[in-house]
Amino acid sequence: MVKELIELGKSVIIAIIAAFLIITFVFETVSVDGHSMDPTLANKDRLIVEKVSYYFKTPKPGDIVVIKYPADPKEKFIKRVIGVAGDRVKIENNKVYINDKPQNENYILEQNMRDFSEVTVPDGTIFVLGDNRNNSRDSRYSDVGFVKYNMVVGRAAIRIFPFSKFGSLYK
Repeated sequence: MVKELIELGKSVIIAIIAAFLIITFVFETVSVDGHSMDPTLANKDRLIVEKVSYYFKTPKPGDIVVIKYPADPKEKFIKRVIGVAGDRVKIENNKVYINDKPQNENYILEQNMRDFSEVTVPDGTIFVLGDNRNNSRDSRYSDVGFVKYNMVVGRAAIRIFPFSKFGSLYK
Protein backbone atom coordinates (compact mmCIF):
# COMPACT_ATOMS: atom_id res chain seq x y z
CA MET A 1 0.00 0.00 0.00
CA VAL A 2 2.77 2.46 0.96
CA LYS A 3 4.78 1.44 -2.08
CA GLU A 4 1.78 2.12 -4.35
CA LEU A 5 1.27 5.57 -2.79
CA ILE A 6 4.95 6.41 -3.33
CA GLU A 7 4.67 5.35 -7.00
CA LEU A 8 1.50 7.43 -7.40
CA GLY A 9 3.25 10.41 -5.79
CA LYS A 10 6.20 10.04 -8.17
CA SER A 11 3.84 9.92 -11.16
CA VAL A 12 2.02 13.06 -10.02
CA ILE A 13 5.30 14.93 -9.49
CA ILE A 14 6.60 13.86 -12.92
CA ALA A 15 3.33 14.97 -14.54
CA ILE A 16 3.52 18.37 -12.81
CA ILE A 17 7.15 18.87 -13.87
CA ALA A 18 6.36 17.83 -17.45
CA ALA A 19 3.38 20.23 -17.61
CA PHE A 20 5.53 23.06 -16.22
CA LEU A 21 8.26 22.44 -18.80
CA ILE A 22 5.78 22.24 -21.69
CA ILE A 23 4.01 25.46 -20.66
CA THR A 24 7.32 27.26 -20.05
CA PHE A 25 9.19 26.20 -23.18
CA VAL A 26 6.86 24.65 -25.78
CA PHE A 27 3.35 26.09 -25.86
CA GLU A 28 0.57 27.62 -23.81
CA THR A 29 -2.99 28.74 -24.32
CA VAL A 30 -4.08 32.36 -24.11
CA SER A 31 -7.38 34.15 -24.33
CA VAL A 32 -7.84 37.28 -26.44
CA ASP A 33 -8.85 40.12 -24.15
CA GLY A 34 -10.29 43.05 -26.06
CA HIS A 35 -10.80 44.14 -29.64
CA SER A 36 -7.34 45.30 -30.76
CA MET A 37 -6.99 42.39 -33.21
CA ASP A 38 -10.47 42.62 -34.78
CA PRO A 39 -11.36 41.28 -37.33
CA THR A 40 -8.59 38.62 -37.28
CA LEU A 41 -9.14 37.65 -33.64
CA ALA A 42 -12.22 38.36 -31.56
CA ASN A 43 -12.56 39.08 -27.85
CA LYS A 44 -12.49 35.79 -25.87
CA ASP A 45 -10.97 33.70 -28.69
CA ARG A 46 -8.70 31.01 -27.22
CA LEU A 47 -5.35 30.43 -28.93
CA ILE A 48 -2.45 28.04 -28.74
CA VAL A 49 0.83 29.96 -28.65
CA GLU A 50 3.89 28.03 -29.75
CA LYS A 51 7.18 29.13 -28.25
CA VAL A 52 9.73 26.79 -29.83
CA SER A 53 10.27 28.46 -33.23
CA TYR A 54 11.50 31.74 -31.70
CA TYR A 55 14.33 29.88 -29.96
CA PHE A 56 15.77 29.28 -33.44
CA LYS A 57 14.60 32.27 -35.48
CA THR A 58 13.31 35.79 -34.95
CA PRO A 59 9.74 36.97 -35.50
CA LYS A 60 8.95 38.02 -39.04
CA PRO A 61 6.47 40.52 -40.50
CA GLY A 62 2.95 39.14 -40.50
CA ASP A 63 3.45 36.90 -37.47
CA ILE A 64 0.79 37.25 -34.79
CA VAL A 65 2.70 37.29 -31.52
CA VAL A 66 1.97 37.30 -27.84
CA ILE A 67 4.14 39.83 -26.04
CA LYS A 68 4.59 40.88 -22.46
CA TYR A 69 3.35 44.44 -22.02
CA PRO A 70 6.57 46.39 -21.25
CA ALA A 71 4.86 48.65 -18.70
CA ASP A 72 3.49 45.62 -16.80
CA PRO A 73 5.14 42.32 -17.88
CA LYS A 74 2.47 40.27 -16.06
CA GLU A 75 0.02 41.48 -18.72
CA LYS A 76 0.14 40.00 -22.24
CA PHE A 77 -0.82 41.60 -25.55
CA ILE A 78 -1.54 39.94 -28.88
CA LYS A 79 -0.31 41.93 -31.88
CA ARG A 80 0.90 41.55 -35.47
CA VAL A 81 4.59 42.03 -36.34
CA ILE A 82 4.86 44.89 -38.83
CA GLY A 83 8.57 45.71 -38.78
CA VAL A 84 11.78 43.97 -37.78
CA ALA A 85 15.30 45.18 -37.02
CA GLY A 86 16.47 47.74 -39.57
CA ASP A 87 13.02 48.37 -41.09
CA ARG A 88 11.79 51.94 -41.44
CA VAL A 89 8.10 52.12 -40.46
CA LYS A 90 5.66 54.99 -40.94
CA ILE A 91 1.95 55.55 -41.34
CA GLU A 92 0.92 58.21 -43.80
CA ASN A 93 -2.40 58.93 -45.49
CA ASN A 94 -4.01 55.81 -43.96
CA LYS A 95 -1.29 53.52 -45.28
CA VAL A 96 1.54 51.66 -43.50
CA TYR A 97 4.91 51.96 -45.22
CA ILE A 98 7.85 49.66 -44.60
CA ASN A 99 11.09 50.96 -46.09
CA ASP A 100 9.04 53.38 -48.23
CA LYS A 101 6.88 50.55 -49.68
CA PRO A 102 3.12 50.71 -49.02
CA GLN A 103 1.84 47.53 -47.39
CA ASN A 104 -1.19 45.59 -48.59
CA GLU A 105 -2.97 44.87 -45.31
CA ASN A 106 -6.22 43.13 -46.18
CA TYR A 107 -6.57 41.96 -42.56
CA ILE A 108 -7.06 45.36 -40.86
CA LEU A 109 -10.46 46.47 -39.58
CA GLU A 110 -10.44 50.08 -40.77
CA GLN A 111 -8.45 51.83 -43.47
CA ASN A 112 -8.63 55.12 -41.56
CA MET A 113 -5.71 55.60 -39.14
CA ARG A 114 -3.74 58.55 -37.89
CA ASP A 115 -0.29 59.35 -39.26
CA PHE A 116 2.80 58.09 -37.45
CA SER A 117 6.24 59.57 -38.14
CA GLU A 118 8.91 57.32 -39.57
CA VAL A 119 10.98 55.28 -37.10
CA THR A 120 13.72 52.72 -37.62
CA VAL A 121 13.31 49.46 -35.73
CA PRO A 122 16.43 48.89 -33.58
CA ASP A 123 18.37 45.61 -33.51
CA GLY A 124 16.89 43.00 -31.20
CA THR A 125 13.36 44.42 -31.42
CA ILE A 126 10.15 44.30 -33.43
CA PHE A 127 7.45 46.86 -34.23
CA VAL A 128 3.90 45.59 -33.61
CA LEU A 129 0.43 46.87 -34.40
CA GLY A 130 -3.06 45.58 -33.70
CA ASP A 131 -5.26 44.81 -36.71
CA ASN A 132 -7.88 47.20 -35.29
CA ARG A 133 -5.52 50.18 -35.58
CA ASN A 134 -7.89 52.70 -34.02
CA ASN A 135 -8.40 50.56 -30.91
CA SER A 136 -4.95 49.13 -30.20
CA ARG A 137 -2.21 49.86 -27.69
CA ASP A 138 0.87 48.98 -29.71
CA SER A 139 4.33 50.14 -30.82
CA ARG A 140 3.00 53.60 -31.69
CA TYR A 141 2.70 54.28 -27.94
CA SER A 142 5.73 54.95 -25.75
CA ASP A 143 4.62 52.47 -23.05
CA VAL A 144 4.84 49.67 -25.63
CA GLY A 145 7.33 51.01 -28.18
CA PHE A 146 9.77 48.66 -29.84
CA VAL A 147 9.34 45.19 -28.36
CA LYS A 148 12.55 43.42 -27.34
CA TYR A 149 12.84 39.76 -28.34
CA ASN A 150 12.91 38.69 -24.69
CA MET A 151 9.42 40.19 -24.28
CA VAL A 152 7.99 37.97 -27.03
CA VAL A 153 6.21 35.00 -25.46
CA GLY A 154 5.58 33.16 -28.72
CA ARG A 155 3.69 32.98 -31.99
CA ALA A 156 -0.07 32.57 -31.94
CA ALA A 157 -0.54 29.47 -34.09
CA ILE A 158 -3.99 27.92 -33.69
CA ARG A 159 -7.41 29.19 -32.64
CA ILE A 160 -9.05 26.52 -30.49
CA PHE A 161 -12.19 28.45 -29.50
CA PRO A 162 -14.77 29.20 -30.71
CA PHE A 163 -14.91 25.73 -32.24
CA SER A 164 -16.58 27.10 -35.38
CA LYS A 165 -13.33 29.00 -36.15
CA PHE A 166 -10.92 26.26 -35.05
CA GLY A 167 -7.73 26.13 -37.09
CA SER A 168 -4.47 27.73 -38.07
CA LEU A 169 -4.17 31.53 -37.97
CA TYR A 170 -2.01 31.39 -41.10
CA LYS A 171 -3.45 30.46 -44.46
